[in-house]
Amino acid sequence: MKYRQLVPPPHLQDHIRHFWILESEHPNGDSTFRTLADGCPGLILQDTDKGVMFKNDKELPGALLYGQSTSHAEVKVEGMFSTIGIYFSPSGLRSVFGLRADELTNGCLPLSEIARSLTQQLGETPGLDEKVKLLTDYVANLVRRHAKDVDKTMEHALARILHSEGAISLKELRDELQLSERSFERKFKQIVGVPPKMFSRISQFQASLSQLRKLKYEKLSDVAFGNEYADQSHFIRSFKEFAGVSPFQFGKKTPEVMENFTAVNR
Repeated sequence: MKYRQLVPPPHLQDHIRHFWILESEHPNGDSTFRTLADGCPGLILQDTDKGVMFKNDKELPGALLYGQSTSHAEVKVEGMFSTIGIYFSPSGLRSVFGLRADELTNGCLPLSEIARSLTQQLGETPGLDEKVKLLTDYVANLVRRHAKDVDKTMEHALARILHSEGAISLKELRDELQLSERSFERKFKQIVGVPPKMFSRISQFQASLSQLRKLKYEKLSDVAFGNEYADQSHFIRSFKEFAGVSPFQFGKKTPEVMENFTAVNR
């Protein structure tokens, strides 16, 4: 696999974490991968003349927008990867597309349903880098159009949860924002796609995953307590929920093709 990660231009970095390009060099039949819950929505563009993608055995459109995931999922490719992706910020469905994020949670939408002309242009554009340029211009135009939809209060709440790696007290955050529990949860879910408690849990999982990747621990209990899990068993259960494997299996047997996208050996 050939993987490239591209930094978005400065004016889009509040909305896009990065672009990515993934290509397989040789056709080798079916390949199976596992996605991990990462707290971010995204966009995928796959060249269907080279390969077809399936998620949990359901065929995916060649160009799609997907929402937050609250668990792991399996992705199978029949043929070759020739894929462009956009990894949006957690609130990207609202800030870029003006959508209610909770309507796409654990789901996806064919890009043609909201951007038919763009989908046609992408199909007529030959090179992957040229497609990235086209997507960059398209997103920049949408960001300008939906600037009024940005909820600064919820963006502040999101930033506080991310900075704390899910450890912040949600009650203290609600008090700081002067919002009731119900109002806070409703607004956050519409903009991010999941309730604040679930997003905090995913942020906590991602922090533990980062520690595992960097091998900054001597035993699993160090990771559990360092990331404020109640105990090691709680950490393992939560990790399996979001990653599909135990922390031990991830560390020993799960090669990442790219961040939060792992190969599955059958």
